Amino acid sequence: MAEFKTVRGMRDFLPEEARLLRHVEGRAREVARLYGYREIVTPVVESYELLSAKAGEEVKSRMFLFKDLGGRDVALRPEFTASVARLVATTLRNEPRPFRLFSVGSIYRYDEPQRGRYREFWQTNYELMGSSRPEADAEILLLTHSFMQTAGLKKFALKVGHIGVLRGILTQEKLVDKVQSAVMQLMDKKQYEDAFRLVKSAGVSETCILTLRKLVELKGSNVLDVVDRVAELVRDYEKSVEASRNWGGILDLVLKSRCDVDMTVDAGFARGLEYYTGMIFEVYVPGLDIALGGGGRYDRLIELFGGDPTPAVGVAHGVDRIMLALQEQKAAQKAEEKAGEEEKTVLVVPINEGLRGQALRVSEVLRNAGVVVEVEVMGRKMVKALEDADKRKMSYAVIIGERELKEGAVVVRNLAKRVQSTVKIEDVADVVKG
Repeated sequence: MAEFKTVRGMRDFLPEEARLLRHVEGRAREVARLYGYREIVTPVVESYELLSAKAGEEVKSRMFLFKDLGGRDVALRPEFTASVARLVATTLRNEPRPFRLFSVGSIYRYDEPQRGRYREFWQTNYELMGSSRPEADAEILLLTHSFMQTAGLKKFALKVGHIGVLRGILTQEKLVDKVQSAVMQLMDKKQYEDAFRLVKSAGVSETCILTLRKLVELKGSNVLDVVDRVAELVRDYEKSVEASRNWGGILDLVLKSRCDVDMTVDAGFARGLEYYTGMIFEVYVPGLDIALGGGGRYDRLIELFGGDPTPAVGVAHGVDRIMLALQEQKAAQKAEEKAGEEEKTVLVVPINEGLRGQALRVSEVLRNAGVVVEVEVMGRKMVKALEDADKRKMSYAVIIGERELKEGAVVVRNLAKRVQSTVKIEDVADVVKG
């Protein structure tokens, strides 16, 4: 018989990995709650037309694309934002602004599998729609900082750019959107010389090339100083100066929050998706050269899908990559323990087969009180059953014996402390929880 394996780029999560995955998701939901983001669930399969509208050539070339039985072009979602924008442009169009929307789930891209990169991966997604003000951009940066901390990461930094600075230069030099997007794709991959050649072939001024070359050198952690230098460098490009002011305003608000966000700015930073119009950013940890998350401002996407003009800013975080970073920083075990620390797990063991029904009855009493319970179903002797529970780091064993049942009681054994006592059935949940 053939040995079946997972499809390339997909993988199984074993219980420990699944628990870490759910831990990160749980922290993402908690951050969403604290910031006032409401969860929505959108389809994994969307029309190709929707997903490709402003995805960029790189993403379009890596979509899982197929025809449904009606002959329509559909694809597995390569990101969340297009689906959220569709929802806001249609079903939610008459709802009051701003929207704060949160999503979490699996994403699909036909990338070459490697460390931290899979064809099926998990993301958390936050969108703030309806405000063009810098405090909205600052909120997304602060939210990301809060999520990384809450997930358990010890060290991380945000790299912040502004696509409006580059777009302002290229637009004033009369480069069409398609060429601009191709330039951004090359800069996203740090292929700067190729980007400069493409710009030059479009017939731009020497000033433009010189400005772009100087721009990609401007970066650093003294963020407001670097942005001031950018504004001075692009002083001949009106829209770029305006973008620099917006960029500085966002960073100033983050600094004034006193949240101690570790930030660097990079004037030559670009991202692969075509729909960005303003501030963009990614989050990194030392030792990993892949971004754990990223996002930015996109003010024209809702309109593209037939909605009212709606400024928006958002971020997606890679759950798999956060898990990898936690493991790199030796924080994964702590995070897993934190994920399970609230749960006291109980094994219910009948001392003989005649008490199996009573074991099930007691287990249901405990579950109804919110206790996690497993019943011994392997027919093991008491000693073996307790050894197994100990190996699996369960909290308590509840032993069902005939003598105790006559008194409406059971034996509760604390597996960590190796002590036990006889407890009335109605009090077992309180003992376990307390």
